[in-house]
Amino acid sequence: MSRGICPRVKSCGPFWIVSALVLAASAVGADAHSCHEVRMAFQLRQVGPLHRVPETPGTDVDLLVCKHQGPSCCTRKMEENYQFAVRRETLHSIHSYSYELEHLLSGHSDAFRDMFQYLLSFSQGHLSSLLEQTYSSLSRRALPHVNQLFSSLSLYLRGANISVEASVHQFFNNLFPLAYTVLINPGMEGGGEMGDCLRMIRQDVNPFGPHPAVMAQELAGALEAGRQLGLAMDEGLLVMNATKHVSLSKECVRGLVKMVYCSHCRGLTLIKPCPGYCLNVMRGCLASVSELDQPWRRYVGLLEQLTHATAGHHSLELALLGVRGHVNEALLYTQLHGPLVTATVDKVCGLSTAEPTGTQPTNPQVTTSSVTSSSLPPPPAAPTKSMAEQWMGQFAHLRSSFPLKPSKNNRHSLKSLSREFLLYLQRYKSFFAALPEMMCEGETVVDGSTCWVGNDLAESYGGRVVGNGLHAQRQNPEVKVRVPNPVLAEVKEDLERFIQETHEAFPKLGQIETWDELGSGETEEGGSGDCDDEDGCQASGDGQSQNSHTQPPSEGKPMVRQPGGDGAQKSPPKPPSVKVIGGASPGGWAGPWSLALLSSAALCLQWTLF
Repeated sequence: MSRGICPRVKSCGPFWIVSALVLAASAVGADAHSCHEVRMAFQLRQVGPLHRVPETPGTDVDLLVCKHQGPSCCTRKMEENYQFAVRRETLHSIHSYSYELEHLLSGHSDAFRDMFQYLLSFSQGHLSSLLEQTYSSLSRRALPHVNQLFSSLSLYLRGANISVEASVHQFFNNLFPLAYTVLINPGMEGGGEMGDCLRMIRQDVNPFGPHPAVMAQELAGALEAGRQLGLAMDEGLLVMNATKHVSLSKECVRGLVKMVYCSHCRGLTLIKPCPGYCLNVMRGCLASVSELDQPWRRYVGLLEQLTHATAGHHSLELALLGVRGHVNEALLYTQLHGPLVTATVDKVCGLSTAEPTGTQPTNPQVTTSSVTSSSLPPPPAAPTKSMAEQWMGQFAHLRSSFPLKPSKNNRHSLKSLSREFLLYLQRYKSFFAALPEMMCEGETVVDGSTCWVGNDLAESYGGRVVGNGLHAQRQNPEVKVRVPNPVLAEVKEDLERFIQETHEAFPKLGQIETWDELGSGETEEGGSGDCDDEDGCQASGDGQSQNSHTQPPSEGKPMVRQPGGDGAQKSPPKPPSVKVIGGASPGGWAGPWSLALLSSAALCLQWTLF
């Protein structure tokens, strides 16, 4: 029996072998084209309900995006889920790349405003201490007006529609009734109609001389760049917010689904897109975003210029520190011109009942070598030399230099903050042009091996890689860009308008000398390369090493009085000598040198006569 079977087996051997191989291949093929891995990827990436993924590939699937020959693990419902998922994932990636830039702008915007508030608080305390220690008779009634002035300056720096000049003149309008009834005519009632009249006629009578106008001009010129810097950062945050919430077109979403998920329909869940293919898809999707590149580059340049204008040469700090000196000299001026001010007020208001107190100030604070010119004539008599020297000795502490920051070890100065901001800002100058490339970096794509090109596998992408922007997308083979994004088009227009208006308001902004041109701020003030001006490591306060601070003012900008040689401080060591703007001249210079000059002139005249 076996003999009879054996010949039949031998004769049928090749048929059975081929049959076995076909069955084995069918089994392997069925396992290879199962949808098990697709189901796992669908679940892990939280694309949608798992029951929508079939167990095995289907052959009669009607797909709209992921069309290909052969069986597919995708269905129409899965394609809808893929569209939602790819939209979510793409926007999340845009948020991730935009977060650091947005954080840079928002964080430094808050830091600059905090620094401005610190400087305002320091200057306010500086002025309040002057009133409390030296003009104690009117300080209690004047402090509310001081608070109102600095509150207005703070609101201005935060972008409020407030006039610095008007705020300063309002402060002096409110100060005049106090000065008139306390310093010029002690004991006089200054309320009611009297106070209203004094406030109304202050600018016509000009009892404080030129100091209110100079103080208003210096503050307006120094604060406007800081205010515009804050507004510019707010404008940048609006651009970033619009970028984060950009809407993706239908053509873009279809292109993204083909690039990211259509390979899953064929069971290829681990394959990555080719780099060139990914760039075409992303540049098509972000064409309207890339249109922000050129105005954004100009915007970054504008931020750099505004930062230099705000922190360069300590103009903002000096202007705020000068408030005390201007107020002090204004009060001294009105005391020195007391009789004439009283006579003028009597003619205009007709309410004065007290006799003039004389030509001497009732409570002199600081003596200057001369009173600056004004529309009022000089008083009938001047203080005697001995009295002047006595005042100088009593109030010499008011003329001491003040550091630009309270401590040598405090690194959080306005200039160091500005340098840090500019250092980080340079990294994002080409952010919008580089965003599509960043979206195609890392694990998103694969280079140098087999990759996905939208409908099949390939060794490399054979299509033409287009550039950035709307115009370049006409040749994009992957994503058709029909119309620009209207929201981003409006954002671009607003950004360009803001840049133009800023340059119109600051015509000399581009001519401001940068720190790089000054040696990166390390040796610009005569200090060593290891210690900059923020550390208070300048040369001695003799005034000779401060010449680098004296820069020609911009046209239309007030000239800020720069640090001079008013004397040195012992603690902290080697502080930057800062003369309070509008402050009194140092006693060591005003008295002896002026007398020496007069003596020399008298000797010359005597020799000439002989």
